[in-house]
Amino acid sequence: ACSQLSQRSCEECLKNVSCLWCYTNNTCIDYPVRSILPPSSLCSLSNARWGVCWINFEALIVAIAVVAGLILVSIAVCCCYCCYCRRRSRSRLDEEEELARKKEERRLQSLQRQHERKAKHDEIRKKYGLLQDSDHPYSRFENE
Repeated sequence: ACSQLSQRSCEECLKNVSCLWCYTNNTCIDYPVRSILPPSSLCSLSNARWGVCWINFEALIVAIAVVAGLILVSIAVCCCYCCYCRRRSRSRLDEEEELARKKEERRLQSLQRQHERKAKHDEIRKKYGLLQDSDHPYSRFENE
């Protein structure tokens, strides 16, 4: 079917996806599906057109390779960035846990010091009879 479109135009030939246009001798040939790239004996890559007439096969291969390379590089960068973010977020969580632990330790120490101060003050109050519920014989006498 493709050979019937020879000596016409590239656009007419490439309307059929299975056809390859060669500018060397203006022929429309069946695309060699057994090999990925058409052999140079059939048509040189710089003169072969497939899919669109305005870009040759060499440029098409280079463009596809560049796009594929960019996609692979962007995927690799995204993976590395995500791994870095995960590590960073883990370290932040560790820091937050450490801060919470230290805060709790300081709170407990503060409560312990407060309790010690209260016990010391109660002892002083007891000594001088200022504690209301004291069993001290010299406790303060209050009129009722």
